Amino acid sequence: MTDNNQQDQAAVVLLSGGLDSTTVLAWASGAGYRCHCLSFDYGQRHTHELELARQNAARWGAVQHLVLKLGLEAIGGSALTSELAVPKGDPAGTPPAESAATDAEQIPVTYVPGRNIIFLSCAVAWAEVLGAGEIFIGVNAVDYSGYPDCRPDFLESFSRTANLGTKAGREGPGFRIQAPLLALSKAEIIKKGLALGVDYALTHSCYDPDEHHRPCGRCDACRLRRRGFAAAGVDDPLDYQSPAATTY
Repeated sequence: MTDNNQQDQAAVVLLSGGLDSTTVLAWASGAGYRCHCLSFDYGQRHTHELELARQNAARWGAVQHLVLKLGLEAIGGSALTSELAVPKGDPAGTPPAESAATDAEQIPVTYVPGRNIIFLSCAVAWAEVLGAGEIFIGVNAVDYSGYPDCRPDFLESFSRTANLGTKAGREGPGFRIQAPLLALSKAEIIKKGLALGVDYALTHSCYDPDEHHRPCGRCDACRLRRRGFAAAGVDDPLDYQSPAATTY
């Protein structure tokens, strides 16, 4: 794919309802793409994010919003899809997986086996049906949890595979995987989203919210988020179970 006029081009946007993917949706919508949002009910314990994904898809004028049910809880192997405990720590401490961002051997238990491989495969399949050449994903390789499927080499490899393994890739222009947040810090993502008009009160990051959907404030995702807002000098609009701390 080339960077010809993107106005009115169809794009598939992977939308979880989280901070990063909502920012990417705003980014793609603001760039003029006709966004087809794709979310997954994959057995995650934090399903509130799907309702927020629905709200944001509508808010940003998505052409449609498709939610696929995958049931990865049948496979398990992750604290997000099984009874394994979600790691938590002091809200003022270092995020438990921060060191994993630079050490490939320390992939945390919140990693969901094969998740982005599966999600992107579904996105490619839908994009091929839609005739869309652009696929947006909100992965980040700076302030993230060290997951192997959020790294540049994975995205490059998957893009090659998608274009080798599809009719659109073999006989047409193929697909481009766009990850506009890949090299940004969480603070930079938040600032970018606010400039685009993202309402972060309508996003969810927590791996283990309570029955009222309040984020725990202590899991890896919560602490990365809170640290990002603190670095951006902006108040996080979410109501956390654990009180705010001065450092994250």
